Amino acid sequence: MYYSPTIVQLAGFASNQIAILLSLVIAGLNAIGSIVSIYFIDRTGRKKLLVISLCGVTLSLGVLATVFHETRAYSPAVSPTETAHFAAYTCPDYGLAGSLAVWDCMKCLKASPDCGFCASPKNKLHPGACLISNDTVKDTCTRESRLWYTRGCPSSFGWLALVGLALYIIFFSPGMGTIPWIVNSEIYPLRYRGVCGGIAATANWVSNLIVAQSFLSLTEGIGTSWTFFIFGVIALGAFFFVLIYVPETKGLRIEDVEEILEMRVLQFKFWEKKVDPSKN
Repeated sequence: MYYSPTIVQLAGFASNQIAILLSLVIAGLNAIGSIVSIYFIDRTGRKKLLVISLCGVTLSLGVLATVFHETRAYSPAVSPTETAHFAAYTCPDYGLAGSLAVWDCMKCLKASPDCGFCASPKNKLHPGACLISNDTVKDTCTRESRLWYTRGCPSSFGWLALVGLALYIIFFSPGMGTIPWIVNSEIYPLRYRGVCGGIAATANWVSNLIVAQSFLSLTEGIGTSWTFFIFGVIALGAFFFVLIYVPETKGLRIEDVEEILEMRVLQFKFWEKKVDPSKN
C-alpha cells in the first residue's frame, strides 16, 4: 500500500499521474475488502478467512515476482544511435562503458541514480537512449513524444503487475488485514489480554516498519522480482503457521479458547464444525 505508486512505475508506467491514479484504485480495493470482511467474518470463520487470504496473497506475490522477472528479462535495449541523438546528455556511465557495451534499460537505471531511459518515439519497447536524469533532459525527451523512465522500464507485462497488485489487496484486506486484530482480542485470557494485546500490536507495527523501510532498498539491491519472491516465501510460511497453530475462535467462549490452547489441539480440518466443549 505504501509503495503502490512506486510499484506501478516499476511495472513500466512512466507517468506520475497514472501511477497515483492507479494507486488510488488500489486503495479503494483495500477499503472495499475491509467492508467485505465485516460480512464474512462471522459467517465463514476467522481461520478459514485467514487461510484463504494467505493463499491468495502467496499466489499474487508469485505473480508479481514472475512479472517483474520477465520485465527485467525483456527490458528494451539501449541504442547507441538513439543515445547519440542526445549526445550532450548521455549518461556518463554509459559513455565510459564504450560503444561496444551491450546495455538495456534496466542496466541503464541500475548503473546510477543519475541516469534515465528515454524510450523510442515509434514504440516504447524498441531500443531507446540512456541519458542523464534531470528535469531538462526529461523535458527534452518528452517534447519528442517519447516516454521518460527513471524507476522502471517499458514493458508489455505492466498490466499483469497491476493485476497481481490488485489481487494482493483483494485477498489481503478481508483476511490478513483485519482478522489478526480480531483473533488477538479473542485468544488471550482476560488477566493477560491488555499486556498480550499490546505486545501483539507492537510486533505488528515493528514488522510494518521493517517492511516499509526495507522495500526500496531490497528492490535496488536484489531486484524487484526477488523482493516479491522473498515476501511470497514469508506469506507461505504464515499460511502453514495459521493452518497448524491458530485456533478457530468463531462462536467459542473465552474458556473454550483457553482450553484449546492449553491442550495444544491442532485442527487442520478448519472447515469442519467444532463440538462445543461445554456440551461434553
